[in-house]
Amino acid sequence: MSIEGIETVDLTTEAALEEKKKLRKHFGRFDIFFFLLCTIVGVDTIGQMASSGAQGFLWLIFMCVFFFIPYGLFTAELGSAFPEEGGAYIWTRMAWGRKVAGMNSIFYWFSNPVWIGATLSLLAIQTVSDYFFNIEAGSFWSYGVGLIYIWFSVWSAVLSFGIGKWIPTIGAFCRIIMIGTFAIATVIYGAKNGLNFPSAGDWKPTWPAFIALVPLVFYNLVGFEMPSSAGDEMKNPQRDVPFTIMRAMITSILLYGLPVLAIVCVVPSDQIQGVSGFLDAVATVFTVFGSAAGFMMKLMAFTFIMALVSSGSAWLMGADRTEAIASIDGTGPRWLGQFSGKFGTPVNVNVASGVVSTIVFVIASKLGDGNASTSFNVMIGIVLLFTNLSYLVIFPAIIKLRKSHGHAERPYKIPGGMKGVWAVGIITTFWSAFASLTGMFPGLLSNGQLLDDSALPDGVSRVQFTSYVFTAIGVTLLVGVIFYYLGRETRAKLVVDPEVPVE
Repeated sequence: MSIEGIETVDLTTEAALEEKKKLRKHFGRFDIFFFLLCTIVGVDTIGQMASSGAQGFLWLIFMCVFFFIPYGLFTAELGSAFPEEGGAYIWTRMAWGRKVAGMNSIFYWFSNPVWIGATLSLLAIQTVSDYFFNIEAGSFWSYGVGLIYIWFSVWSAVLSFGIGKWIPTIGAFCRIIMIGTFAIATVIYGAKNGLNFPSAGDWKPTWPAFIALVPLVFYNLVGFEMPSSAGDEMKNPQRDVPFTIMRAMITSILLYGLPVLAIVCVVPSDQIQGVSGFLDAVATVFTVFGSAAGFMMKLMAFTFIMALVSSGSAWLMGADRTEAIASIDGTGPRWLGQFSGKFGTPVNVNVASGVVSTIVFVIASKLGDGNASTSFNVMIGIVLLFTNLSYLVIFPAIIKLRKSHGHAERPYKIPGGMKGVWAVGIITTFWSAFASLTGMFPGLLSNGQLLDDSALPDGVSRVQFTSYVFTAIGVTLLVGVIFYYLGRETRAKLVVDPEVPVE
């Protein structure tokens, strides 16, 4: 189908043009840079990476070189060449059509409110309980802190981008202060007490560590395309996107690498306890501050919580906009993509995300231990894999769009011509596929086995886990089909998109 020779994938809808009139250009180079730091540098997983000791740091640097840099090049080209609101959804629609892009947007969006409700809110409660006042599990204060965290994140996403963007900016500064202070304190601690530097054998790459860590590192490093979800709210995306991505790439590597290396050098790997490992390591090195250590720990805990808040807020701002644009583009219910005339933000999908987060949080808080809790936690882990799965559709788009839309002006191009484009597309897609497969099939190619069952969650059989995986994926695909059906009236009113370059 076409309108005067323009392919359907390059057309927009009347609803999209109507809603985009409510957008305002608030997003400059300064804002994009700090927004990127909040979407990429997640403080909730620093301890998990460091818990693998030297291997954690080794594979982090490996993935920065062989995934993160190609991924940055990918986003710099598409974000500057096609800077339309919706970012990754628009790129996949132009590459593969509305059906594929609409289905993919559900996976891309849905994992974020689940992540906030099942992971970040619980970590925020634990941090408040450990460093400010004791909170009993399941108490009024436990629910209160969790709900405040969730709905503050939603509220910051609802606010006009001119105001809401300051939450990620403050969160980025908190990351810099927190990690910078920790690095300085580690140097002082090492000078006074010596360091627990890993032996040469600890740095030797191992296959089990590779299998265990690469999916986690991949999940940590994604988020470059998030600012492009607000492309029509950027002041100058053609210039600012490539510029900020290159600088955010370097800064993010430092903000991840420094604390992981510092933890590895201070705390023995067998004493690092997952998500709490970062603050545990901070408590160790902050003994150098003597009587002021308690105050300094409260300060670090506060910046840690602000970093958690800004992570949830930034991902909601980006993923919710992506799903809103998908909805008003005809692949979802029209009401879900409605933007507020007052705030210029997709309030309905923001509230929907808050409701999903709240439901997940309440269930996670009530279940406690037992079989039901185990099953729920497994399902949550699978849903969080949806982000990895969505990139299987997004990353190959760079190759397709260079071929199908080669006429579009590209302020920035991946070096090396089509060979460079193919290399970036293949490398990024490979890592997405690898991270997805190892998440769907824990223990894949581990310990000399095709599938090592010891990698499964306790109390869950291989058959159970696999059934959970495909049930979750099947239900989400069904939701995508329903959404696509509900968008048929919106999709029927296609018009020329003034933002898509026509050959």
